[in-house]
Amino acid sequence: MSVAKITEIKSSSKKSFKDAIEEGVKRACETLKNVQGAWVGDQDVVIKDGKIEEYRVLLKVTFVLSD
Repeated sequence: MSVAKITEIKSSSKKSFKDAIEEGVKRACETLKNVQGAWVGDQDVVIKDGKIEEYRVLLKVTFVLSD
């Protein structure tokens, strides 16, 4: 039997939501063991002078706990 845990990670990018997701997953995999999946819980942007300055995502990352 496996036991999994879910943690939230906020990630950002100057490029796109896709890039913010990829960077967040990359960092999660460097920090956590046995990452099995992730989903986007929320996304938002920072706007400055009428233009998007930053894309942000809240990732919910699932990882399996070791025995």
